[in-house]
Amino acid sequence: MCGRFVQYEGMAVFMEELGLQLPLFGGYDAEPISRYNVAPTTRVQILHSTEAGVHVTPVRWGWAPFWAKGKRPDPINARIETVTTGKFFKQLWPAGRALVPSEGWYEWVKDPNDPKKKQPYFIRLKSQKPMFYGALAQASPGLDERDGDGFVIITSSCEQGMVDIHDRRPLVLSPEQARDWLDPDLSARQAEEIARDRSRSEAHFEWYTVGKEVGNVKNQGAQLLLPWRSEEN
Repeated sequence: MCGRFVQYEGMAVFMEELGLQLPLFGGYDAEPISRYNVAPTTRVQILHSTEAGVHVTPVRWGWAPFWAKGKRPDPINARIETVTTGKFFKQLWPAGRALVPSEGWYEWVKDPNDPKKKQPYFIRLKSQKPMFYGALAQASPGLDERDGDGFVIITSSCEQGMVDIHDRRPLVLSPEQARDWLDPDLSARQAEEIARDRSRSEAHFEWYTVGKEVGNVKNQGAQLLLPWRSEEN
């Protein structure tokens, strides 16, 4: 998974799709978020659980344990093959489960004739409904950012992804699976089963080329999602 996605609907739209029954804290409304080019290190609205219930919180995209800080840029993704057993994310798994609401993400494909050239694609559900990425987060409820807070998106292997687009993809959960993912009573074994075996399959998605303007993080707006056609077409 490349490091860009979108989050443009109002949080109320995501919550309606999620159908959450757990107590919810943290204000949200129907005002469009209008982010069409979300980049790493920026703060993103996520859903995460505490003993009191579920919170809507803006959290920085990227996380590393304290002992790994400064050695390299904070990872933005976590591979499902190692996230449940490796020491890097031990602090977050499984109690730090979170959801990232989104409508889709971008991938870049290298030109086979010129590896320096890359064509961006936008990937979304065929239904064009909101989706929920399985994530891990260290998040403090409220608007104030605290040291150490951040999140990573869990990614699946190529066997579960868009092989002709990229060898990884985010863990996309159905609303039912997403509700379970946030449930604090979900066991580590059940969470791992959801992550490994129950993510949405390739058949649920569609993808198309978009303009290369998305490559610049300063570019925003719905025009980034318009299908792109080469001059040859």
